[in-house]
Amino acid sequence: MLKYKYVIIFSISFILLLCIMFIPFRSSIVIEDGNTGKVLAYFPLQQTDRIFHIKYTHSIHLTDVKETYQVLEDGTIQQNELMYEDTAIGMPSNAEYGETFEIKNGKYYIRNMARDFSNIHMRTAQVVGEHHLEVNNNDFLFSSIVDPGSLVTIRERKLALWQIWKGVNIIGGQV
Repeated sequence: MLKYKYVIIFSISFILLLCIMFIPFRSSIVIEDGNTGKVLAYFPLQQTDRIFHIKYTHSIHLTDVKETYQVLEDGTIQQNELMYEDTAIGMPSNAEYGETFEIKNGKYYIRNMARDFSNIHMRTAQVVGEHHLEVNNNDFLFSSIVDPGSLVTIRERKLALWQIWKGVNIIGGQV
């Protein structure tokens, strides 16, 4: 009878461990190959700060651009802010309805944006500058995992412990 009890306890513990290992629960920003969907890198999100930035140099007027996004509880990626240094070709000259436009220290800001995306498809810089992802105060160069001009998809995904442990996490630009 005692042996049977230990077998049941062990079995239940083993099943619980498997559930913990394989049930996705850790919200992360995931970078995937845009053609194959293969996970190239992931960045676990902190519950208190679900914000990330995409930074790049504009290919025509060669000035910095910073896009600010927040991952909502349902996994939607919402663009909240855009900062840029020139209103020339390819950049907005004013805000949309409900947004605010501000010029501060020679930079243009569009705030209170509420542009929702299920994911972001992006080609990495091919000629000028580099694309950066800033998340959890870490700055990551896309060129460290993909060739210039590559198509990547950025999305929120919940990862299981086994996915996190197998090791495509990139923190601070290091593999």
